[in-house]
Amino acid sequence: MRFDILKTSSKSRARLGLLKTAGGEVETPALVTVATQAAVKTLTSEQAAQAGSRLLICNTLHLHLKPGEKVIRQSGGLHKFMNWQGPLMTDSGGYQVFSLGFGMDHGVGKVLKGKIAARVRRDQQPRLLRINDDGVLFTSYVDGRKVFIGPKESIRIQEALGADIIFAFDECTSPVADRAYTADSLKRTHRWAQACLGAKRSKQALFGVVQGGRYEALRRQGARFIGGLPFDGFGIGGEFGGDKRLMAKMISWVIDELPADRPRHLLGIGHPEDIIPIIRAGVDTFDCTMPTHYARHGTAFTSAGRLDLNQSRYLQDKKPLDRKCSCSVCAEHTRSYICHLFRAKEVTALSLLTFHNLHFFNELVRRVRQDIRRGRI
Repeated sequence: MRFDILKTSSKSRARLGLLKTAGGEVETPALVTVATQAAVKTLTSEQAAQAGSRLLICNTLHLHLKPGEKVIRQSGGLHKFMNWQGPLMTDSGGYQVFSLGFGMDHGVGKVLKGKIAARVRRDQQPRLLRINDDGVLFTSYVDGRKVFIGPKESIRIQEALGADIIFAFDECTSPVADRAYTADSLKRTHRWAQACLGAKRSKQALFGVVQGGRYEALRRQGARFIGGLPFDGFGIGGEFGGDKRLMAKMISWVIDELPADRPRHLLGIGHPEDIIPIIRAGVDTFDCTMPTHYARHGTAFTSAGRLDLNQSRYLQDKKPLDRKCSCSVCAEHTRSYICHLFRAKEVTALSLLTFHNLHFFNELVRRVRQDIRRGRI
């Protein structure tokens, strides 16, 4: 992998780059489209590319559970398995330590929505996971069996999957974890990062992951440690507390401490309103399920705001989803038709709205790249 910085903004930390991998090249900043189980939900790989996606990220734990990395390796690796003609990432399974653990226990995501009484304290364990210094014992949601993944196991699985960029195994902490728990978790993540470097045998690019929660000293400590190791790039993971207005500031703590010559990937963040702030903060790539997740629930992102196509009032609306959008869905279909499809529970509605949303997000990031190039951001 090679990363060339083409321009650095004089107004912010935003920068233009070119990420070159064995699977192809990607202009940055870029949205990394989520393809959890080797598929962008409701779309073929060709359709995802037509919607402007250039780099996808698949999920290590989910693919380990089904169909298994052996099946994918015997099919020639992820690129051939899913017929994707571009670069691929695989995450490490670290996010699932949170999402299937304390996240599930407390019903919270990476960013808190309102206050809750739950707290995660030192030495506490989630209900369905067991975390120790060697790794994590998961309970499979497929058949209930126990599945152990540590740094060496995560690297072995990712090498078998064969993506261009892989991530070190880490623990994504909960937004309700206290400082003592977060500090212990950070030390564990650092030990795992070193173990991942020692375990890697492939030519894949390996990104280290910075944790530390919402605590500035821990975030900076984490960035200095991970930034001092010979990773090919860096992921910024974990939670961002209860106020998204502080997210860019929290990212800046990490960017302050990381080497500037390698790419920075923000894991699991990317609402439309987040995109410009995180790029201004210095993020090169980021992944988010918003375009696909919201589409499956009937929400279209447009230049005028969000549309809920489940509402019957759109049955009489002959306009496209977004008059300013150049995607094929807006060129060929009306709000009325797509509203009908949702109300009739036709699966075509999901693919049409997913295509539009992906196109909308990718176009938004493309315009941001233009603004950086022209000195506006």
